[in-house]
Amino acid sequence: MTSETSDTLDQAMVRSSGLDTLLRDLTDRAVQEVPGAAACSITVRRADRLLTLAGSAGLPSGLDQRQYENGSGPCVAAAGTGTEQYSPDLAAETRWPEYTRYALATGVRTVLAVPLDVAGASGAALNLYGERPGALAAGREAARALAVRVTDTVTTALRIERGRQSAADVRTALLSRSVIDQATGILMARERIDAGRALERLRRVSQDRNIKLRDLCAQVVARTANGPSDGRN
Repeated sequence: MTSETSDTLDQAMVRSSGLDTLLRDLTDRAVQEVPGAAACSITVRRADRLLTLAGSAGLPSGLDQRQYENGSGPCVAAAGTGTEQYSPDLAAETRWPEYTRYALATGVRTVLAVPLDVAGASGAALNLYGERPGALAAGREAARALAVRVTDTVTTALRIERGRQSAADVRTALLSRSVIDQATGILMARERIDAGRALERLRRVSQDRNIKLRDLCAQVVARTANGPSDGRN
């Protein structure tokens, strides 16, 4: 994907009603583009945990989650090994017995999981489900071609998500620093001590009370704003 294309995609995602909506639309389009597909989902592994990043309309509830819980299933195998997993008829499948029983109970008869080489994830897969035996046989090439496009989109989505998380972390840190500074100033004025001693006292109290320094400082600031000091931290 070119830099210009990536920038355009980033802008489109930022303008969209949210990454969840955009990725959901992508899985819906996958159902339309891959012959025989009745449902689609995208699996990613993040922080040693598998999760479904998006799922199309019609995706049976729990179909992916059951695999994650058991650590076994086509999308788990595709994300973990980087190898395409295909079962033309789950009624005859022996590789994932617990998952197979559940999938058949939801009406799924065939499944195709195509690995995705997504930056920022230690494993990912595009999962397609069909309702008839062999329904996805004619759509495997289309699924592989789609997987290439999905890889770029998911990589961009995760990059934007990480950027938003980083920004949120920075805001939290700044707010924490601000409330600590306010509490330190209050204690300096109240006790007529310097900043170093005031901060050390707050830290000691937070340890004694087993409360985060930020939360203790927030309490000090709130009490001061709500009325005269009662003489306690």
